[in-house]
This record gives sequence, C-alpha cells and structure tokens, in this order.
Amino acid sequence: MCKKNLLVLSVVLLMFTFNGFAQNTRISDHNEVGWYGFSGTFKLSEKWGMVSEYQWRRNHIITDWQQSLSRISGSYQIQPRLQLRVGYAWAKTFAYGDLPINRYGKSYNEHRAFEMVTLTDKLGIVSLSHRFMLEQRWIGRYTSGDLDKEDQFPFRNRFRYMFRLQLPMKGQWVVDKTPYLVFFNELMVNFGKNVPENVFDQNRLGLLFGYRVNSNFSLEAGYISQILQFGREIDGNNVFQYNNGVMVNTLFSFDLSKKSDKVVE
Repeated sequence: MCKKNLLVLSVVLLMFTFNGFAQNTRISDHNEVGWYGFSGTFKLSEKWGMVSEYQWRRNHIITDWQQSLSRISGSYQIQPRLQLRVGYAWAKTFAYGDLPINRYGKSYNEHRAFEMVTLTDKLGIVSLSHRFMLEQRWIGRYTSGDLDKEDQFPFRNRFRYMFRLQLPMKGQWVVDKTPYLVFFNELMVNFGKNVPENVFDQNRLGLLFGYRVNSNFSLEAGYISQILQFGREIDGNNVFQYNNGVMVNTLFSFDLSKKSDKVVE
C-alpha cells in the first residue's frame, strides 16, 4: 500500500468516526481521566523481540479507577518498516462515571488475544505509522445483579486502526536529547454475531509532547480524548461516553541482541 493510499485511508476513517457521532437519540456521559502507561520493548535478535505494556487508567484524573490493562506480545520485524506482533491482554474495567458500562454497576474482566501489523514511513522530518490490529475478546458478563463474579464470557471481535504522526522539534530525526510532538487517532470497530448494539466501539485522539532522553528511555505527556459507545441502550437511547484528560507514557527500549565486543581466541 503506497503512502498516498495510507493517508487517504486515515482521512476516511477519521471522517467516518466523527460522522458516526451525529445521532439525535443518545445519552452523553462526561469524565475527566488520567492514563498513565509503561511500555518495555526488548530486542532479542535482528528479527525477534518482546513487548510488555501496562496502562493505569484513572477517573477524576487520578483518584478513582477507570481500567487496569496489561499486555504482552512477541514481535517479528519482517522488514525495516513492517512489523508483526501477536500477544495476549488482560483488562479489568471498573464501574466509573455517572453511567457505568456494566448494567449492574459492577467491575468486569476481559481476556484478549490480538494480532497486529505496523507500517512505518517518513515524509521529510515527519515520521508516520499505521497500526492495524485484530482482537479476539472474551468479555465478562453478569446474568444477575446478585452475582459477585462474572458467570459468562461471550466472545467478540474488534478491529482497530491507529494513525500516528511524530515531528521532531529540532533536527531531522528524533535522536538522544530530542523533544518532539505526537498526534495520534485510533478507531475501533466491533464485528461478529455477539455485537448487540454498537458496531462503532470507540475513538481515541491524542496530542502529546515527547522527549527522548537516550536510546533506552523516552517520555510522552499530553492530552487524550476517548469517545466510547456502550454496548447497550438506556431507555431506548444510545449511550456515548466522553472521556478527556491527561496521558503520560514512559517508554523503555532495550537491545538484548548486542554481542560482546570481546574477541574469543
């Protein structure tokens, strides 16, 4: 897929996302959130690697839980600009906001398997990435409000596409001691027989300021906006949740494939 086609796809998906919110019969719920993330990338060889991630997502910026998310995956670098990842994620979503996602106002667990393809490119000083992701999700559900634990885990599929743009604030590349700006937008769409109400799942948009300390550590912080549609109606109305707040990401990267410079005689 050429650069022009990828940019056109990004614009089309953005238009689809925002057009999908132009509904008259809907209920809105607004929250102030704080998303604090850790990501560790470990290069094991020229082609293979591992990625570990944790997201500490809070409501009211930091005081209350929104979601806890852990993810681990293996990666394979098919070519310099094309990477494949396969992995597993666990998430616990809490009963936050005026209108909890769960109809009984309970927390619930979710297990995911996922497959991801990332394409990267560079236009002048701008670095671009396109992330295509398929998730197989087992989402906890209560058949009664009297239960303390989920008694069902129905299966759903979700497709995700994220467009990310990175711009160095000095020089041509993001190298050590370089500040940079990040813009990203991610669209998520549900599909499959167990999708009850919402094909559109959510959209995330962020504008971050980043700083690369060295090849092992970078820090990004800024604004995050999440628009999420419930998988159920309330009084015959679709429910949309608007979560806006701060995002902070700590990014670690380690090359474990480097060989010792010592010469064995």
